[in-house]
Amino acid sequence: MAKLIYSAICSLDGYVADTEGNFDWSAPDEEVHRFVNELERPIGTYLYGRRLYEVMHYWETAPTGNGDPSAGQAYAQIWQAADKIIYSTSLQSPSTARTRIERKFDPKAIEQRKATADRDISVGGPTLAAQALTMGLVDDRSRYGSSARRNPHRARVAGRAPLRQRRRPSPLPHQAVRNLSRRARPDVAGCAAYGR
Repeated sequence: MAKLIYSAICSLDGYVADTEGNFDWSAPDEEVHRFVNELERPIGTYLYGRRLYEVMHYWETAPTGNGDPSAGQAYAQIWQAADKIIYSTSLQSPSTARTRIERKFDPKAIEQRKATADRDISVGGPTLAAQALTMGLVDDRSRYGSSARRNPHRARVAGRAPLRQRRRPSPLPHQAVRNLSRRARPDVAGCAAYGR
């Protein structure tokens, strides 16, 4: 049985985008990117809303390198190898391989996918993830704080897209919290994972 995982890069004050909707402040350096890549390798399917899909579309044509690829090139390989399900009422057709569009986020369909998938599933974007969290579908959550050392003026952004939408969803049952900071450099401020 696969797990449904929500992971996000956020500012130290809990936003995934600044007041203009930008998130360029969150770009990880090479070492942090490699760390996150290792966490992404088990993902077989990405669940996105339309806006995040349009951002992630970049990875469809990003260079994948050969030999010993950079962290960005390695992530392009990971992303291109995974299936993508886009939840949108306005997107007419996908523009990437291994992608299909669903008009409605159906919790029964997600539970069925989790029960039959041999690889984990990732839900991305605060709005779609909030739905999955509220419905009790998410098994693990990870968040990666922006690098205060690498980009100190952007560690807090007071943005318009919070990591959590509106009120905080109910905690996951049997929630265990483990600090992953021992596995990461200090550049990943507040790196933590939450699960059942």
